[in-house]
Amino acid sequence: MRVYRHTNATGSERGAVVAVGNFDGVHLGHQAVLAQVKAAAEADHAPFAVLAFEPHPRAVFQPGAPPFRLTPFRSKAMALETLGVDLLFTLHFDLAFAKKSAEEFVTEILVAGLGVKEIVVGYDFVFGHQRRGTPAMLEAEGKKHGFGVRVVQPVTGPGGQVYSSTHIREHLVAGRMREAAALLGRPWEIEGRVEMGDQIGRTIGFPTANIPMADYLRPAEGIYAVRVGIEEGSRTDWYGGAASIGWRPTVGGTDLRFETHLFDFDGDLYGKHLRIAMVEYLRPELRFDGLEALKAAIAADCAKAREVLASG
Repeated sequence: MRVYRHTNATGSERGAVVAVGNFDGVHLGHQAVLAQVKAAAEADHAPFAVLAFEPHPRAVFQPGAPPFRLTPFRSKAMALETLGVDLLFTLHFDLAFAKKSAEEFVTEILVAGLGVKEIVVGYDFVFGHQRRGTPAMLEAEGKKHGFGVRVVQPVTGPGGQVYSSTHIREHLVAGRMREAAALLGRPWEIEGRVEMGDQIGRTIGFPTANIPMADYLRPAEGIYAVRVGIEEGSRTDWYGGAASIGWRPTVGGTDLRFETHLFDFDGDLYGKHLRIAMVEYLRPELRFDGLEALKAAIAADCAKAREVLASG
């Protein structure tokens, strides 16, 4: 997959079938839509492309809101690549771009910039200044400029539940990791580079890898059973583990930390890039009466996490 931080397509990049949207989470609903786009592209012998916005428009319009991303850019790009996307165009979104009219978006980005053959959008897709652009408007513009428009309806799973990034966020905040995974099609992951922590875990026999949460959604605070992928070039080595998201009240913590202890691993992780798949929520964060009580609780948490991971 080729990634572009612009929308000035040239040569073979032009004439693509393009899915437009944020695709936060790249969940099963997104995957079903993208499968349709891929099939249409193959039928037309055209590139299969995605046009997304970075940063997410919600972060621009609500800069003071809590973090909400399910898949920051790197995670999203990796997920899209596994689905066979040929071209990923990322459009820089800021307040100046938000003032662009719907008509300008069509003529400058879709027609002049990308030379699209067909675009695919959701039934509720809106764009342009004051959100004047709609699927109906796109269809009219497509006829005018010679590109096709496909509008897709919500994708539902078993029981009729709509696959939705909003529903996934609700599950994660409530600690319902299995339910979130059922909508994502995989366990939700947090990834990042290991940073230096306080090294308290090392002193009680449970060293942890500290990963910055960045702009990831904050899930339920507490202890999790996890699977940890250590990226080694093109290879990812996986280990079981237990993770904590919380304030560390037992040791007087003052900031939210994401710390993970890997099972059956002995090595230096500082500077390594980790993928941490959140498998199951085990319990809320608690305050213990000293390090010995904390050590006993961590041992129990690790035993429970091993049981969960062994059961699948």
